[in-house]
Amino acid sequence: MVNRLAHAISPYLLQHATNPVDWQPWGAEAFEEARRRDVPILLSVGYASCHWCHVMAHESFEDEETARLINDHFVAVKVDREERPDVDAVYLNATQALSGQGGWPMTVFCTPDGEPFQAGTYYPPEPRHGQPGFRQLLGAVARAWAEQRDAVVESAHQVVDHVTDATVLTPAMIPATLGAEDVEMAWGRLLPEYDAVDGGFGRAPKFPTAMVHEALLRMSQAGALPQHQREQAAEMAFDSLEAMARGGLCDQIGGGFHRYSVDAQWVVPHFEKMLYDNALLLPAYAHAAALVEDRRKALFSRVAEDLVDWLVREMTTPDGAFAAALDADSPDPLGQSSEGEYYIWNPAQIQQILGERDYHDVLRLFRVTDPGTFEGYASTLQLPVDPDQVGPDGVRLYHRARAVLREVREHRAAPARDDKVVASWNGWMVSGLVRAAQWLDRPAWLRAARRAAEVVWDVHLVDGRLRRVSRDGVVSEAPATLDDHGALAEACGLLAEATGEPIWADRARQLVALAEDHFAAGDGGWWDTADDAGGLWLRPRALDDNATPSGVAAMVAALRQLTRVTGEEAYDARADRAVRTQAQLLRTAPRFAGMALADTVDRLVQGS
Repeated sequence: MVNRLAHAISPYLLQHATNPVDWQPWGAEAFEEARRRDVPILLSVGYASCHWCHVMAHESFEDEETARLINDHFVAVKVDREERPDVDAVYLNATQALSGQGGWPMTVFCTPDGEPFQAGTYYPPEPRHGQPGFRQLLGAVARAWAEQRDAVVESAHQVVDHVTDATVLTPAMIPATLGAEDVEMAWGRLLPEYDAVDGGFGRAPKFPTAMVHEALLRMSQAGALPQHQREQAAEMAFDSLEAMARGGLCDQIGGGFHRYSVDAQWVVPHFEKMLYDNALLLPAYAHAAALVEDRRKALFSRVAEDLVDWLVREMTTPDGAFAAALDADSPDPLGQSSEGEYYIWNPAQIQQILGERDYHDVLRLFRVTDPGTFEGYASTLQLPVDPDQVGPDGVRLYHRARAVLREVREHRAAPARDDKVVASWNGWMVSGLVRAAQWLDRPAWLRAARRAAEVVWDVHLVDGRLRRVSRDGVVSEAPATLDDHGALAEACGLLAEATGEPIWADRARQLVALAEDHFAAGDGGWWDTADDAGGLWLRPRALDDNATPSGVAAMVAALRQLTRVTGEEAYDARADRAVRTQAQLLRTAPRFAGMALADTVDRLVQGS
């Protein structure tokens, strides 16, 4: 049996195409069916490499009894948040308003008009740790819809009003200029959040925050700032990048970075590997390697080189673009799906693989312990010190161990790859490759960047408009969002500068013009969705950087690059207007305005 997801492009939707749940994709047909049947919508949002999405799918969506409850009482809609970030953003805000938290899988119950009245994330099949069981919840929602309809609809109206009010940007929030005082305010907010012991910002779980580290690197070179501030910014960036590079967050034998660390010390990651994280971390490490003058230069360079090797080896699609992600889970020796299984080791395995002569030093080199740093007495691999500090044979041992362990690992069952191509993520990776190629003098990286950009341009531009996602050369109907336009425009602008080929500047201009025509807001910023996208009760508009830059930050970066390439100051003036819409965020929560901070620092330097 297959449901209405069978012809989807999204690997996440295809994972659910054989569920007994009668899933259908997001679209007008689903809402029309809900109105005709007079039942609520069950909206389930996730993504292909999401561990807890897999867990809930196995426990509930593959279960016949649960599927019967869903099919009888709801219209079930599946959304890939990476294909439809607009849908995800609107309902994530609603989920946070309703439950006080958000995440994936996201489980939302809506009226047939799409207004949410009940929401949460993962639900276990049976009651557990104070959470209702999913079947229990389905029954309660179905009864409430049948017996308390007016109260349910009124609750949904209140949620919509609350979420809508929270997105309003008033003129008082947009200053006439941004300058040194704003950088000082941001700096004052960043310092208390910095982890001076383990690097990075905030507490566990700890995220890479590549945009903030790039802002710190730019601050370190800004002559307009006090010397002590420049030096402190440099050390904050270098220490954080070193801590991440030495921890389990970094794949020590395969290259690239996992999603985030579950602890504050960067030891145990959430094991999925996302293209966007690596796209943003690559230029940060290459930039740091170009700036630092101590032994960390070699470390940062190697991390960048390993990342690109991984990208070419494991993430490049047959046509030359870049795939979206690698799963966190993979089969264990018994065939059971297990998080991190592909990446973890125990001392006995190391001894068997490397022999008596080397294995004690390898355990120390990669911090593999008998108690383990992960579950089941297993350890993630770390690199607490440089190999030459382990002993006179350390460098030889390091290279041998990496090569042998990677060869052995390649015979394990590998995590699944989400091979869809996302326009914005490819744009950021192209930009990262171009910058890193220049900083580290790697012309082959520039060629890889150019090829990927060509693929995205050829496949994703349809009838003069940009689409967000493709797979195997087939483009999805999902419209591109603002960040797709900004990220790809910046990439084209960087390629124009690096290659001297005018066509890339022309393409950057075209993308910026599309954004102006279809996304511009009246206050100097932009909406995240086009004026003709439709289908949602709220037009989303996020100003903050999260795992990726906000759409407005991506557009500002594209406009700055177009100014550099063309010399046309009108693009700079447009960027100045736009970045001011992020002023309040920059002053109060700079961890989520890293791109705006970097841009403001750059403008200070240019004006000094």
